[in-house]
Amino acid sequence: MSELDPKIADRLKRNADGLVAAIAQQRGTGEVLMMAWMDDEALHRTLTTRRGTYFSRSRGTYWVKGETSGHTQHVHEVRLDCDGDTVLLVVEQEGAACHTGDPTCFDADLLLPAD
Repeated sequence: MSELDPKIADRLKRNADGLVAAIAQQRGTGEVLMMAWMDDEALHRTLTTRRGTYFSRSRGTYWVKGETSGHTQHVHEVRLDCDGDTVLLVVEQEGAACHTGDPTCFDADLLLPAD
């Protein structure tokens, strides 16, 4: 059972798997770095450690950004969106944010160029 503050937990609108979307954004520039999933425990760990902690749907376990790669996230701020189904982490990213080695997870596929 998570130790997430009940006042926060009550505001979350989770999907059928008990997860909320988590967007990591670079502090200072506002660049969107990545999207991952969190459950109550991952959010609790993030709030208490200030390290981006997520839930891996494929592995069914928690992972801390940079734990194996060294590409860490120091969390400066966490916000909940108006619907309660997405959290925004304002982070200081060290190294690549994407598991592919790209600076962000949104570098590879441009579907509509800027006009």
